[in-house]
Amino acid sequence: MTIPFEKIKARLMTNPAVKAEYDALAPEFEISAELVKARLRAGLSQAELATRMGTSQSAIARLESGQTLPSTKTLLRFAEATGSKFHVRLSAA
Repeated sequence: MTIPFEKIKARLMTNPAVKAEYDALAPEFEISAELVKARLRAGLSQAELATRMGTSQSAIARLESGQTLPSTKTLLRFAEATGSKFHVRLSAA
């Protein structure tokens, strides 16, 4: 029997230590999600995007999985390769 991810996540989030760690990683999760959305919006595979950026498919996979935090330069290259506009926004807490 398979347990849905959301059910496991909900159970784990009841632990204050797990929730604190998860919340601390929220910015990295957001970056990863935006990268995936930009690539999909452009209709590109990871390999196609890698070719456009002059890098490897595995490098794109690491960026999209959150294993690697991109530099501003990489984000600008990613945006150009996907026909996206890069911008940074800081909001009030």
